[in-house]
Order: sequence, then structure tokens, then C-alpha cells
Amino acid sequence: MKKTLLALTALCAAVAADAAVVTYPAPAEAALLDHFAVEVRAAGTADAWQPVSVYRVKVDEVVDTRHKVTDSSMAYFDFDGTAEVRVISRSRHVESARVRPSSYEIEPVVSGDTLTFTLDRPRQLSVEVNGEIFDNLQLFANPIDTEAPTVRELRKLRKDKNYIYIGPGYHKIDTLHVRSGQRVYVAGGAVVDGIIDISDAEDVRLSGRGMVYPHRTAGIYVSRSRRVSVSGLFTTQCPVGQSDSVSIDNVKLISYYGWGDGFNVFASNNVSYNNCFARTSDDCTTIYATRKNFQGGCRNIRFENMVLWADVAHPIMIGLHSETERHEVIEDALYRNIDVLDMKEKQIDYQGVFAICCGDDITVRRIRFEDVRVENFRQGRLIDIRICYNKKYCTAPGMAVEDIYFKNIFYNGDRSELSMIIGYDDTRKVRGVHFDNLVINGEKIFDKMPGKPGWYKTADMARIFIGEHVEDVTFE
Repeated sequence: MKKTLLALTALCAAVAADAAVVTYPAPAEAALLDHFAVEVRAAGTADAWQPVSVYRVKVDEVVDTRHKVTDSSMAYFDFDGTAEVRVISRSRHVESARVRPSSYEIEPVVSGDTLTFTLDRPRQLSVEVNGEIFDNLQLFANPIDTEAPTVRELRKLRKDKNYIYIGPGYHKIDTLHVRSGQRVYVAGGAVVDGIIDISDAEDVRLSGRGMVYPHRTAGIYVSRSRRVSVSGLFTTQCPVGQSDSVSIDNVKLISYYGWGDGFNVFASNNVSYNNCFARTSDDCTTIYATRKNFQGGCRNIRFENMVLWADVAHPIMIGLHSETERHEVIEDALYRNIDVLDMKEKQIDYQGVFAICCGDDITVRRIRFEDVRVENFRQGRLIDIRICYNKKYCTAPGMAVEDIYFKNIFYNGDRSELSMIIGYDDTRKVRGVHFDNLVINGEKIFDKMPGKPGWYKTADMARIFIGEHVEDVTFE
């Protein structure tokens, strides 16, 4: 603990000297990558540039049908006010550069192999040189961490059995099991090679700026728990199962291995995600009913202010899994203010930026997508709403999909395959799918749009196939 206190003292001194920008040196044992150098300082000052540690992470590159694990870069820092960022490309000469999401309209200034840009708020970014999306830089500019304990506070907290402090440094563990009423803080500059498991617990808080980065498994679990909050950390996956009243805020994750879903919801109610980032080797976000020893439907799930990147499968996936005899319901979900950077999926059954694939006698209803911006993904389809009987995962088709609302949906690209809205039979229908301001490559799709032949369906203009057993689809 003495070394931890000394490190914290140095960190506090650095913050006091320049409270606008906080960086966290990586521990000596951490896996770093030198393809980019990153520096940051308060904008509009002559302050010295502060170096930002750049970690090696892994992503899943799919070439045709083959999976290839590829090294990528990740860095993070905190700031308040306005920050100036400098990124130096060390692995390739810069011919072009972009910073995404595109909706942020961040235009880097390029000088030689150096990119410079300014941030006026916390952002979760992909910095890409010469169009390279695998050997890129994931850069997470966080708000200042107001929960970091001071040296004096930490001395007092050491006496509290319900407070666990994981300080800067490399920590190899198996699993940290968090109990009811505990508070766990993972400091910036900490790398936890292991799992933090919040199971069968109540009133738990897990936060900080560090990394929870185990190999080939989820770093943070929440299961059969109530009143849990997780914030500020970087990890591989963060599933929530059979839980209630869970808040996930400013959590960033990247996975690279098979079935590397990001933010799973299984059989849970009142779960919210805010200001999160997911780049995944399977679905970025899911809402499932009974699945993986978790039982029940899902109600009141919110995904807001997020950046999603599916190297495999879906950015958004709802439905599919349950136990047929339970006749479960997934209802009242909101997806708002989301940027989708990419998706690649060759399998027809598993495509869709917006995917509702309803099986196992589930009813999916009252789902709202609002203010979602979709960039030109590599392969897949924009919309996939189906009552399906996928015998690989289901024992029956779904029961119903009802009241699905899309508002302010923007897709800019030319790679979307045919979208689908399909029911199953006369007793298992899709009812009530409403589009309000669906814009594709700058053109709004609506019933009286200019240039639409009178004999065309409006859905034809959006390349959406509306099959049988579908009722009440509107475009406004």
C-alpha cells in the first residue's frame, strides 16, 4: 500500500498542477503498442504536451469467412474544458486521416505524420490513418474523475471493509467477487488481468478509470443483483443477467474472440447504458429473455449516447432466445443518440444494424430507436425485423413483434443488403412499424417523397422488403 500511496501522491500533484488534463502512465507489465504516439494538453495554452500511454488491444478482422485476430491501439485520458490532442503515426506515413464518429465533425490538421485536433467535450473516438480500421487508435477522452480518492481519503478508506481500492499497477487475479454494499474503485493506470464479478449482490458501485482486461472472457459481470452501478472503466465485455436497477455509464469495451458480445442484457429489468463504447467480435448490444441460466423477460432497457462497432454480427440485437413454454415478453426499450461505425456479417440470418429476430414464443413490443446515425458498414443490412424459427437456437418461432418506432434514422452508405420486415403466419405477426424521418444518403423516405412512382411501395425506396403477415408499416 505504501507504493500505492506514493503513486497517488504523484498523481494528485500532477492534477493540481494542471487540473484541466489528467493522464495515467501505464504499468511496466502492461502490453503497449508503438504504432501511435498520443499527447494532450489544455487547449489555448503553452503548457507542455503530456504523453498518453497507448495500450495494445486485440480486434477481430474477418476476411471472407475466416477470423483473424489483429493488434490495435487504445489510449485514454481525462480532461475538463477544452483539450488539444496530438497523434503521431509511427507505423505508416500519413496520406489521409479521419476521426470518427463522423457526426462529431472533427477534422484533424495533418502535418507530416502528425494529426492535431481539439475536443470541447468527452468523446469516444476512432483515429484512422489511410483508411485503416484495424490498426487504428481507439481514443477515449473521459471527463475528470471526481471519485478518485485523495491520499487522506484513501488512508481512512483502508479501514472500511466495504471499500476495495485497486491502485495503479498491474494486477493478476482470478476473480474478485463483490459483495452487497461494497464499493470498488479501479484507479487510472491500473490493469486488472482478471474478472470482477458482481453476483447475488445489492447496492454495489464499481468505478474508476482503469482496465479490467482478462483473456478471452468478460471482464465485468453483473448477475442476479440489484441496484448496481458501473462507470468509467475499460473492459472486454459487460453482461447483465437476471438483475434489476443496473446503471452502466462511460464503460468502454473491445472484444476479439468468439461470442464476444459487448453489452448483453439477459432476463433483466430497469437497466440503463449511457455514454458507452463497444467494438466487439459479436453483437455490440443485445436484449434477450431466458438465456445462460438467467430466467425471465426484459423491461425498461435504455441504451443512450453510445458508439457501436460490430466487427461481427449486430450492433443492435433483440429477441431470439428464451424457453418456449415461458411465453416471455421483451418490452419498453429505448435506443437514443447512437453512432454505428461499422458492421460486417456475411450470414443472412445474423445481419442487421437494427435486428429484432423474435423466436421461442417471445413477444417483443414497444421498442424505440431515435437519433441513430449509421456509417457505411462493410457488410450486412440496415433493418432486420422478423418473427423467425431459427432451429439452431430456438424450439419455436416468436409470438409477436409490435409497436416498433424509428425516428431520425440516418444511413450514409452503399453496402446495405436488402432490409426485411417479415412475420411468420396469421397468428404470429409483425404489427406497427413506424418510420419518422428515415434518411438514406441524404434523402428522406416518406409516402409522398419526390420522385417516387405512384405504383411503388414507399419501402421500395428504402430497399426494405415487407413480407407477409406484416401489418401497419408507415413512413412519415
